[in-house]
Amino acid sequence: MVLSLSSHNVIQYLQDVGLCNSGHGRSDESDLPRSSSKNFNLLVTLADNRQLLLKQERIINSEGLPHELFKEWLFHQLLQQFPVLGNVSAIAPLVVHFDEENSILVRNYLSDYLELRTLYHNNEIFPPEIAYAIGTTLAGLHRATFQRREYKDFMATAPQGEFRYGFYNPAQGLGSISPEIFGTVPSDALKFYVLYQQYESLSSAIADLAYDWNPCCLTHNDLKLNNILVHSRWQQLDNCLVRLIDWEACTWGDPAFDLGTLLASYLEIWLKSLVVDHTIELEESLHLALIPLEILQPSIIALIRSYLCAFPMILEYRSDFILRVIQFAGLALIHQIQDMITCQKNFNNADICMLQVAKSLLTMPEQAVLTIFGISESEIVNPVAKIHRLPQPQKEQQLLRIYYEKTRLRGC
Repeated sequence: MVLSLSSHNVIQYLQDVGLCNSGHGRSDESDLPRSSSKNFNLLVTLADNRQLLLKQERIINSEGLPHELFKEWLFHQLLQQFPVLGNVSAIAPLVVHFDEENSILVRNYLSDYLELRTLYHNNEIFPPEIAYAIGTTLAGLHRATFQRREYKDFMATAPQGEFRYGFYNPAQGLGSISPEIFGTVPSDALKFYVLYQQYESLSSAIADLAYDWNPCCLTHNDLKLNNILVHSRWQQLDNCLVRLIDWEACTWGDPAFDLGTLLASYLEIWLKSLVVDHTIELEESLHLALIPLEILQPSIIALIRSYLCAFPMILEYRSDFILRVIQFAGLALIHQIQDMITCQKNFNNADICMLQVAKSLLTMPEQAVLTIFGISESEIVNPVAKIHRLPQPQKEQQLLRIYYEKTRLRGC
C-alpha cells in the first residue's frame, strides 16, 4: 500500500529513511509551499534549522509507477555521474532522497531564495541583470549537453518495470475534441475551443512545430518564472544568483522550447495587466496595459542576448532559432490558457486577448519579433555574430527546375 504523506506522519517517515533523528524534527503546516494538482508538497524544519521539502506525486500512471518525480531523481543522478554538469551552481543537486515505491522525493529547501514571479509581483521591477543571469545559466546547460550521446542515453533510462522508446514531443496542440468536453468545461470556456478550431493557420503552425521538433540537448521543459529562484540579497551580491528548480519534466528536447516557455512567462506579466472590455479593440488593450511591454523588453532582450552569447553555436545549428523561440512562446501561452480552464474553469476577455497574441506569435513569428523585442532579428543576432563570427547561410540560387520532383508516368 502506498504511503500518503501528511504533516502527521512526515517526521516518522524522515526518521525511517534516515534523514531525521528521533525527536529532532518538527513540522510547520503554515509553511506548506504551493501544491499542484499532481504533487503534494510539505516543508519540514529540522532542529538544526535545516529545511527539507518533500514532494509526493498523487497521480501516477496506469501501471502504478511514478513518472515526473522519477525524472527529477534521474536528473539528480545525471549531475552525480557527470560532475562537469554539477559544477553549474544554478543547477547544483538539491535532492537528498527518492522513494520510488511511494513516489516521494526529498530535497533541500533554499530559504535564502524566493521565486522570481514573487519578486516581480511584489516589487514590480524587472532588473535586466536577473534575466541576463538566467539566459547565461540556461545556455550553459544546453551547451554542455548539446549533441552529447552519453547524456541522451542516460536520460532515456526508464522507471523500473517500464520501457522508454523515445522522448516526449511537447509541441502539441489541443488534439481531437470529444463530446465529453461539455461535461468538464463550463459553457464560457467552450469559446476557447470554438476560436481555436476556427483558426486553421494556428493548428497548422503547431503541426509544423511538432514535425520540425529535433531534440538535441537536455531541457528543463517547464521553465516558468515560479521555477526560477533568486537570492533574496541579489542586489548586494557580485553575481546575481539564480537557481533553476523542479526538474520533474526534464528530458532530451529542443532548446528553443525552454527559451520560448520562459519568454511566455514574461509576456504573461504584460498580458495579465491588460485593460480589457468588449468595447475596446485588441490593439488598444495592448497599449493600455498596466505593465507595458516596453518595461519588460530590457529584460527580454537581456535574456535572449545573454543566451546567444553563451551558446552561439545554436545559431549555426538552427538559423531560425529566434523564430522558433517566438513560436514556442505562443504555444506556451495556449497551454497556459488550457491550464487555467482546467484549474479555474474560466475563460474571459483577457484570455481571448492572450489567444490572439499567441496566434500571432505562432503564425507570424517574423513580424512578432519586432513587436516582442522592440528590435529586429538582425539587431539581436548581429552583436553575437560580431563576437563569434557566425557563418551566414547561403541563399539557394533561384533556378528554374527542368525536372519533376516526383516521378510521373505517362497517362497518370
